[in-house]
Formats: sequence, C-alpha cells, structure tokens
Amino acid sequence: MREHVWGKGAATGVGSMPGTDAREAARTVTGSLERFPYLPELPARGPGADMIGRTAGLLAELYVRLEPSGWRVGDAPGRDTRRARSWLGEDLDALEEFTQGHTGALKVSAVGPWTLAASLERRGGEAMLGDAGACRYLAESLAEGLGTHLAEVRRRVPGARVVLQLDEPSLTAVLLGRVSTASGYRTHPAVDRGVAEGALRQVVEAAREAVEGGSVVVHSCAPGVPFGLLRRTGADGISFDLSLLTERDDEAVGEAVEAGTALFAGAVPAVEPDSSALSDPAGSVMDVRTLWRRLGLSPELLARSVVVTPACGLAGASPAYARAALAHCVRAARSLANDPD
Repeated sequence: MREHVWGKGAATGVGSMPGTDAREAARTVTGSLERFPYLPELPARGPGADMIGRTAGLLAELYVRLEPSGWRVGDAPGRDTRRARSWLGEDLDALEEFTQGHTGALKVSAVGPWTLAASLERRGGEAMLGDAGACRYLAESLAEGLGTHLAEVRRRVPGARVVLQLDEPSLTAVLLGRVSTASGYRTHPAVDRGVAEGALRQVVEAAREAVEGGSVVVHSCAPGVPFGLLRRTGADGISFDLSLLTERDDEAVGEAVEAGTALFAGAVPAVEPDSSALSDPAGSVMDVRTLWRRLGLSPELLARSVVVTPACGLAGASPAYARAALAHCVRAARSLANDPD
C-alpha cells in the first residue's frame, strides 16, 4: 500500500473560502487543519480571485483579459492578469505567515487543462476546447506555469510536502460533449478519452516533478467522475463529492484504491443544510464505511486511503460554518482512523 504524504486519518479542504480577507482565511485554514492545510481561494474579491482567473494568471506565455462573456486570450499581460497575480501573491504572503515551521502536507490548487480549455475563450469568442492545437498549447503552458508556481510555494514554506490539486469540474462534460458553444445552440464535440488522459498525464507528471516528493490530486465535484481515467493519469488521489457517488462507480473506485490511489471524499456539506449537520463526525463518514463494505476492501486500508473534505469549496458558506465544517472534517477523519469498523 502506497504511503501518502498526508498520513493516516487526514482531513483537508477543497479550495474556496468565504470573505475577502486573505489573512483571516489563512488563519482559519491553518488553525483548523494543522496537519493538512491548504492555500484558500477567495472568489468574493472578484474576477482574478476566482479559480479560472487565478489559474490563468499562472500560465506561461499565454495571457488573458476579462470580457463581458468571460476570460479571453489576449496578446500581452494586462491589468486583469496583473490583478490575478497580485491577489495570488497576497494569498501566498498570508499562507507563508501562518505556516512558519510547517513540515507536513500542504495543498495548493489550480484548474486542470480541460476545465481551463472549456472556460477560456479564443480571440474569436469560442472556447479553446474547440481547437485541438490550442488545447495542446494550453496544457503545455499550464504545466510550465505550475512548475514556477510550485517552486515559489516550496520556497515560501520550505519544510512542506506540497500537494497540487487540479480542479476539473468540467472534465465529465468535456468527455461527453456537453460543453456549449458561444451561441448556446450546439455543443463542442466530445474529446477523445485517450487525448484527455494524455493531456492530464502531461500536467500531472510535470507537477510531480516540480513538487519533488509531494503529490498530485485531481478534483471534480460534478456527477460522473471518470475514476478509471484519472487513476491512469498517475494522480495520487481523486477528490469528489461523496453524495454523488453511485454503485455504477464501484468497480472503478475499487480498482483505484487497490492501485494505491487515495480518495478525497467530500463527506461534509459545503453549505449549512440544518443545525444538526455537524453533530455526528462518525455519521458523516458512514457512507465511506458502507462503500468499503460493499467493495470488500480491507478495513486496514480505510484511514490510509481516505482523506475527509467538504463536498466542494466553502465560498457559499458563512465564515462561522466554514470554520466549523473544516473542524468537523478533522473529527470525522479521526473517527475513521480510530475505529476502522
């Protein structure tokens, strides 16, 4: 069984947090998740702090600008790119301040190549997804830009074992041909699964080289996560919304676990459903235990293979609930580690 850098019975967040204060977000994340903190995203600050804008600011020799329809490729770095990079710098400053001496796992996020291709427009207004050559160039630019970014994270927090999370919420739609064109009257053709896998593998391998001993996780909170494809990219973990998992996923999930791939199980609601949502840590991961029994997996693998997270980002939650949800994830993960079943 592969030993992961975050250890047994771990918990972490997904990405976004409520509010606009980078220091407060970093304080909350590092205080709640001492073993496995992460770099928060604060999309409430506006364009450039969102997941697409932030990642677009990392691209190497590929620049974007904000149009009424969304992010579009431009000829040179303009104020939108500068703003995205400035906010990321502010986030890194805050993270560095609150992770002094940290020597465990530390997660940072970026959008993966296919969600980026479905979200960034070419100069004519259509998504980059519609141009195979543009998609290849985008994956190369992302791989190079992530290398620079991850080196900066390692410089700022030198003792950390860096984990990169690639966010791919649009991947399933890309594979099924469900991404709409600019007109909205048709959709882009489905991307061949081998092509999709190859681009992701390219980014995963480049990121793993950059983190030097860290790990790469791919996240999607959409239905129909392609577990088999993601496992074959070499990702160390797959992050998903546990409530969307069905028995149709069982075979692929079981194969992933047996191959040593970790499951980042989104077991805690991302927005507060009712006052009792966080009352029972062990109950929050009961579906994980049920899955384990259904797959016939060894109980000893449970706490080693599963990281507990919220179902998705916490940007839509109140600050109080976001803090409580992260703390609850930690308690739920401990319940898996202390009582394997």
